[in-house]
Amino acid sequence: MSMQRIAVIGGGIAGLTVALRRAQLGDQISLFEANARLGGQLSTHTEDGFVVEHGAEGFVARSEAVPPLAGEAGIADQVVEQLEQRSFRFDGQGLVELLPGEAGRLLGFQVPADDLGRGIHSFWQGMGELPAQLERTLSARVEIHLQRSIERIAPSPSGVIVLDAHGQSLDFDAAIVATTAPSAARLLGDAFGPSASALREAPLLSSLTVSLAYRRDAIAHPLDGTGFIVPEPEQLGGVRAVSFSSSKLPNRAPTDHALLRLFFRPSEHDLLTLSDSAWSERAERALSLALPVHGPAQRAFVSRWPNALPVFDPAQRARVTALEAALSGQPIWLAGAAFHGSGIDAAIRSGERAALAIASRG
Repeated sequence: MSMQRIAVIGGGIAGLTVALRRAQLGDQISLFEANARLGGQLSTHTEDGFVVEHGAEGFVARSEAVPPLAGEAGIADQVVEQLEQRSFRFDGQGLVELLPGEAGRLLGFQVPADDLGRGIHSFWQGMGELPAQLERTLSARVEIHLQRSIERIAPSPSGVIVLDAHGQSLDFDAAIVATTAPSAARLLGDAFGPSASALREAPLLSSLTVSLAYRRDAIAHPLDGTGFIVPEPEQLGGVRAVSFSSSKLPNRAPTDHALLRLFFRPSEHDLLTLSDSAWSERAERALSLALPVHGPAQRAFVSRWPNALPVFDPAQRARVTALEAALSGQPIWLAGAAFHGSGIDAAIRSGERAALAIASRG
């Protein structure tokens, strides 16, 4: 099989998986990421002994996709397991223990039913360690272009033409679109018309989290669980759930501190207009209504994800099916959670399938 020139658009975990697989087979890979870093929603900040997740908290304990990839990235020995299994709900007065898996069901986690209640795994230095190590693995074999936005992709007699934001036209044998659904609509709309443009209608949710660090003795609660959900978020200022991060997973905070993460589903107005300090104050007030907290948080870390979480309703599945039918026979494939199901495992499997599809064509 001859070497192919492949463009991977999007540097999340799906795009990284495609790049890795095709580079291993000797292809010439150019990976384009519009942002300043790779990893997408796998993003971790470390500071003074705190390991703060900005994106995904972990991967399902029964994952079959993450451990092999971690092994290839050289961090199989960095996997850590969840320390606590109990979870709670806030009933307006205090915390009530839930049945195993009940928290995930109530929050509507888009994971297989068998994974509910089985907990998560992560890495010693957080989920951002996986894309960081994959980037190091790929750096010698793949051209990685950060902060380089792609505007259009179209078939050509020899493969595909990729047009970047500066108007530069690049020729490749094949392309993988591993972006959000709206971005895919923009990239492919000119060449594939309504079947691509329909992805602009893909439902997306926004998320905002605030991680609060306290001295451990400032919280008069054992924090003996994974956290709690809030069935009626208005009771706690819009908080949907709270993760006891430093109890749930190891190495998340110094031993004399606690790290808790509050999850909001913000309105578009609040997401865009409220400052980080305003969100931190809101989070502290909400937490004090549910837990006996003494004094202010020592640190706060705010993570914003506007229109970042895909929703897989029947209409969205139909849109993706229609676009993939239009792409059939062309050297262009879709990969990632935006098209093939939520979750890290789904994104990796999608990337693996795209890499195999290129192989079968070649």
